[in-house]
Amino acid sequence: MSIRGAVSIARRLQDPLAELVKIDPKSIGVGQYQHDVDQKLLKQKLDEVVESCVNFVGVNLNLASKQLLSYVSGLNKTAAENIVAYRERHGGFRNRAELMKVPRFGEKAFELSAGFLRIRNGDHPLDNTAVHPESYGVVRSMADDLGLTVEEIIQHPERLQEIDLERYCTDTVGLPTLRDIVEELRKPGRDPRREFAYAHFREGIETIEDLKEGMRLEGVVTNVTRFGAFVDIGIHQDGLVHISELADRYVRDPHRVVHVGQIVRVTVLNVDLERKRVGLSMKTESTGES
Repeated sequence: MSIRGAVSIARRLQDPLAELVKIDPKSIGVGQYQHDVDQKLLKQKLDEVVESCVNFVGVNLNLASKQLLSYVSGLNKTAAENIVAYRERHGGFRNRAELMKVPRFGEKAFELSAGFLRIRNGDHPLDNTAVHPESYGVVRSMADDLGLTVEEIIQHPERLQEIDLERYCTDTVGLPTLRDIVEELRKPGRDPRREFAYAHFREGIETIEDLKEGMRLEGVVTNVTRFGAFVDIGIHQDGLVHISELADRYVRDPHRVVHVGQIVRVTVLNVDLERKRVGLSMKTESTGES
């Protein structure tokens, strides 16, 4: 079990989104009143948020788990399982068109999902972009007009400045869509998420016994409640910043001051070794060690 736990933690570091979709909503620990709200509605709203994130980022068709695939627009649990089963029997997908060979995978599912499914090092360079297959013809026309191949237009995105997009407008492809295509060609396969940042934990601070009152540390907010925020400072338990210690001013709602994932600077106010509790402050007036 310890090995499986270590692998799970490592996977969450490699791709948090791909692993978090496997967790039951009741186990994610989103807040103090999580179990007091309608659990069916909570799951519905969480599913909507996850689906939005998955489709915003896109997924690797040859690596994504069935859990992750099931959140892709146009795919359900059965379609996701069939994709994984096909992949296991025939090897990785070489192009998006091969999706049509998956059992019970129809044209509607392809239309809705293809643009969110990426294939790296496949047969077609556009399969690793957010450009939908129905727009491949437009990209080919752009490339032809520039005297380039599709591969070359991706390798030389500066040439896209020469294109008059209005020339390619049709009844089905408008200017906004063309702008999105060009933007994607400029940065093909890019991850739209901001670069992940984490707190720089202080060396030598590994357990609660290493803490001293007055220490200034960097940490990351892990949970926000009505009475304050919990902050990971690199030891085995999170410290609490009480609502009265969140800022130099009066705070009515902690959510207006901090959010989960935020990197903060805190001062150690007190350490209770017996109850394994750490009191922290985010006030700038708090003084202590550097």
